[in-house]
Amino acid sequence: MNNTVYFSFYDLGKTEYFASVCPDVDCEKDGIVVVHIEADFVAQIYGSDHIAVQTAVTEIGTKSFHLVQRVIDTGTQEVKCVCRSVMVTFNLEKHESKLLTEEWIEAICRYEGRDVRKEKKNG
Repeated sequence: MNNTVYFSFYDLGKTEYFASVCPDVDCEKDGIVVVHIEADFVAQIYGSDHIAVQTAVTEIGTKSFHLVQRVIDTGTQEVKCVCRSVMVTFNLEKHESKLLTEEWIEAICRYEGRDVRKEKKNG
């Protein structure tokens, strides 16, 4: 499978994650856009492989958050690829970044089972 296909898998994983965790996202007004992405290709995916995408938010700021995603073989649990990305919430009407709502932050922390907010730095 071509490496570009992995990013399609990751997009599907992000969509499913936010549909499950923050179902009140208004896709007409609110965007969640990728501002940085990197991937480590660990093992080849074959057409006969049964795969899944695991997605987790590892850190949340005021307008951005970090995602880690993995494509795994569901039969063997072998990791095929690992992706790290930085996402920014975006107002599609105003064409500018926007603050994450407290509701989204709390929903993500609840789903992840821990507080993933960035610590505020002093000074």
